Amino acid sequence: MGKQVFRVPHTLVLLIFMMIAALALTWVLPAGAFEMRPNEAGRMMVVPGTYEQVDDAPALSPWHLFTVIPRAMASAADVIFFVFLIGGVLAVVRSTGALDAAIGGMLKTFRDKLGWLVFAAMFVFGAFSSSFGMSAEYIAFVGILIALCAALRLDSMTAIGIMVVGYGVGYGVSFMNPFTVLIAQDIAEVQPLSGWWFRILIAVPIFLIGFHHVYAYARKVKADPSKSLVAGVESAKAPPPEEFPPMTLTRRLVLLALLATVGGLIYGVTVHGWWLTELAALFLGLAVAAIIIGRISLDKAAESFIAGAAQLTGTALLIGFARSISLILEDGVVLHTIVNGLATPLAQVPAAASAVGMFLIQTLLNLFIPSGSGQAFATMPIMAPIGDLVGVSRQVAVLAYQFGDGFSNMIIPTNAVLMGILGLAGIPYDRWFRFAFPLMVKLTLAGSVALVIAVVINLQ
Repeated sequence: MGKQVFRVPHTLVLLIFMMIAALALTWVLPAGAFEMRPNEAGRMMVVPGTYEQVDDAPALSPWHLFTVIPRAMASAADVIFFVFLIGGVLAVVRSTGALDAAIGGMLKTFRDKLGWLVFAAMFVFGAFSSSFGMSAEYIAFVGILIALCAALRLDSMTAIGIMVVGYGVGYGVSFMNPFTVLIAQDIAEVQPLSGWWFRILIAVPIFLIGFHHVYAYARKVKADPSKSLVAGVESAKAPPPEEFPPMTLTRRLVLLALLATVGGLIYGVTVHGWWLTELAALFLGLAVAAIIIGRISLDKAAESFIAGAAQLTGTALLIGFARSISLILEDGVVLHTIVNGLATPLAQVPAAASAVGMFLIQTLLNLFIPSGSGQAFATMPIMAPIGDLVGVSRQVAVLAYQFGDGFSNMIIPTNAVLMGILGLAGIPYDRWFRFAFPLMVKLTLAGSVALVIAVVINLQ
């Protein structure tokens, strides 16, 4: 008999194990909660120093593992249906041949300029995340980026590395993200956008760390495809087309409609505060434009749309199961217990160590509270006063939150956007973890150094 090799379970199985672990925590940890009060904007915030154990918290039974899943699917419905609609729309657009023709043109431009391709694409994702807080919107471009990388004889891990590392670093070093930085600064009662110069300074070396990680991997895979972390994974294979269709006037017009959609996305998000409902409607408009411009029969368009959406069923399930984990902790009333237990020891250590500790704690808490704004409302009212006690400015406390939330978005399996992107790419979570974990170590070290410097110069 041959030696059995341990295999990491399927991503869905890993999420189920995490759900079971979350349920076990509700049995072990005491239930407790902070007092919650609305701020001026009406958002509920914890009141520091008000944590108390709760005696009448519900005792969750194993049956809860089954009832929480449909609730989680409903809770994550906006992301799930956005994924389905985007899959259908892009299948319709791709049926015109416009995307393949564009990829062929980009291939000619970047065939011998791999470094520039990785740098430019990562910069774009990072810039939009840093300034506008974009993340879920990128789901629409997974297939396009994978196809481009496949044409360059690169694997899907490279494509997703470009996207996820770009957006994760962008979140981590953002100078004006409205969903993280501005909310955290408002809660910590510091001037909005203050400290921007320091965040821009540290953004350069931290972005270069992320770029080097992705580019070094891309070069290694291009030189020897057997070194790919998704070698042998059938779902992650994206065979490059043998030839690309020519760029015709019709296809140029379809691409122009796509660019107009992206422009509308940026305008709507930044000016009108659009979110997934409006963005899905925008992309449905793109599908209609592609049908009209490309003169696609309605039957063919319907078939393409349904086929594109059907391919993302597994991705939708992963998103729902990922949401189940935090719901279990909320139902068991132990989420605040975890926050209080992690934050309390910070008051006993020196300022620099406390700042780094805030970063590490925010990283861990992101596993349980994967929403950036939700994490800010749950933790910043606690972290800011602790900073006052140990000599860490509130600006530094915001920076520690920012690092912990942004960088860990690239690796935590409870991040619905990450799981959606990996599902679209067909990359098992364990393979992605092998790619992202070394980068997380580098970014944790770099972020810790930046926080120590911020404490030394008393960043305000």
